[in-house]
Amino acid sequence: MEEKKYLKWYNKIGYGSGDIAGNVVYAFLTSFVMVYLTDTIGLASGIVGTLIAVSKLFDGFTDIFFGSMIDKTHSKMGKARPWMLYGYVGCAITLVACFAVPTSLGRTAQYAWFFIAYTLLNGVFYTANNIAYSALTSLVTKNSKERVQMGSYRFIFAFSTSLLIQAVTVGFVAKCGGDAAAWRMVAIIYAVIGLVVNTISALSVKELPEEELNEGGTTGEEEKYGLVQAFKLLVKNKFYLMICGTYILQQLYSAMIGAGIYYMTWVLKNKNLFGQFAWAVNIPLIIALIFTPTLVGKWNGMYKLNLRGYILAVIGRALVVVAGYMGSIPLMMAFTALAALGQGPWQGDMNAVIASCSEYTYLTQGKRVDGTMYSCTSLGVKIGGGIGTAVVGWLLELSGYVGTHAVQPQSALNMMQFMYLWLPLIFDVLIMFILSRMNVEETNAKIKKKRELQ
Repeated sequence: MEEKKYLKWYNKIGYGSGDIAGNVVYAFLTSFVMVYLTDTIGLASGIVGTLIAVSKLFDGFTDIFFGSMIDKTHSKMGKARPWMLYGYVGCAITLVACFAVPTSLGRTAQYAWFFIAYTLLNGVFYTANNIAYSALTSLVTKNSKERVQMGSYRFIFAFSTSLLIQAVTVGFVAKCGGDAAAWRMVAIIYAVIGLVVNTISALSVKELPEEELNEGGTTGEEEKYGLVQAFKLLVKNKFYLMICGTYILQQLYSAMIGAGIYYMTWVLKNKNLFGQFAWAVNIPLIIALIFTPTLVGKWNGMYKLNLRGYILAVIGRALVVVAGYMGSIPLMMAFTALAALGQGPWQGDMNAVIASCSEYTYLTQGKRVDGTMYSCTSLGVKIGGGIGTAVVGWLLELSGYVGTHAVQPQSALNMMQFMYLWLPLIFDVLIMFILSRMNVEETNAKIKKKRELQ
């Protein structure tokens, strides 16, 4: 029997556009905050990396907290939309603050300014907004195909925005003067754009009534749990742990790709190549996302598609390493595109996999924890992206890199090559291994079939 449809085309596009707002924050922050702090403000990369790592300790507690709060929210707008809508106001303010470190302050005060702004952005406002946005996949439709479509639309907007941010920001900042004030102005413009789009996205969908979400089970009772119990429910779900691990590895991967601006500037001697490589990464991802819903149907689920895609990604990244040592930029771009094409399907159906993961908890534990389950999205983005950025800072510091110097030592150049060529390959291999074991759809189907036979 065909599943009931809940969404119109404009609901899916409206929802997907919300990741324009998310990536105005994420892509700008992860790709450029380190180079802004080291090369414009003059802060030490190692200290910045340490501050980011310390900030992540706080972040780990807020993800499950906000996920639990979303599950307990009852309002006219629903559970998730209020958090998505109002959380972004704080995102906009703190994003600007991260790129507005006063040059008149002393070094200690500058580090403190960045740490406070960065922690509030990631640990509070981005957490509330991103978990709520992701949880909407489970709250506005019960149709599995529509969930995949929502994920595809979402990440088409995400990667398009990431491409645009990475491609134009260097030139945009240069046109604005190239100094600290220029970075602040660009941050303000991005924040305003994000605020407008996030508001439109939050108002473009409507959450289903709780009675309909809980149809087939009890109503109300399954939501009476505390933060500790929510944590226990999550760690009992092996697929949640797998998705968290995959998400963290993805963001570590993205952080190393973002560190490519150092590789392009100092190894390839052309920082404008960073924007060109952004095209090689994001256009294939967008193409893959367009075809993901069709391929999910053709291969009867997401498991085979995701695994085969990452096998292709590993092959592509291995060839990027070879091309890098050959010194062939065209081949590097071609193989980067091949790897991105393989990564695309998982990006498109990831939210649908998390929805199935949430269903697994409901089937095995009798609890609806949709908001808490989607904490893995924010947890992975913040821990993976934050630690990834921190690792970039630590490795650069270890290699002897000084952003304000005109010439860098060979040890720094070698480190940049390791970060951009080898680490992404290692992360892709680990993701491929995890995806080989993440067949949550089949597991849920077996549980349902067993119950029917009882």
